[in-house]
Amino acid sequence: MAKKNKDKVKFGARVLIKNRRATFDYEILDTYTAGLVLLGTEIKSLRLGKASLVDTFCIVDRGEVWAKNIYIPEYFYGSYNNHTARRDRKLLLNKKEIRELAEVVKNVGLTIVPLKLYINAKGLAKLEIGVARGKKQYDKRQDLKERDMKRELEQARRYKI
Repeated sequence: MAKKNKDKVKFGARVLIKNRRATFDYEILDTYTAGLVLLGTEIKSLRLGKASLVDTFCIVDRGEVWAKNIYIPEYFYGSYNNHTARRDRKLLLNKKEIRELAEVVKNVGLTIVPLKLYINAKGLAKLEIGVARGKKQYDKRQDLKERDMKRELEQARRYKI
């Protein structure tokens, strides 16, 4: 009779770091979920919820996808083996997905932008990336108008009841 491992740690609490500027500055065409190659102190900092995706972008280089400029601060309790805060981090994707991204990036005006950084149910760090096209100024204004209209409708519904 096989034993069931009931004392496995479940990572229900998901640390979620969003890139809020991405949806404002870019029109997201397609999304992918990629794993991250991290050091021990980096994952510990992530679990504390300390990271930033501001000014972060992704590139495809020699059949590998890299996330540039992700800010994960040094782990407070780390030793002299602590990581550097801003370094290039490799993304883990299938070969098919990497080929698709490489073809997309060749098109003028399209880029790969990180959208969310989170820890999944298994405790692994995942980065959601999106193929994006930059918005024009008038597109941004239109989005702001739509958001304001939705907010006003929600307020009207709330106070009407």
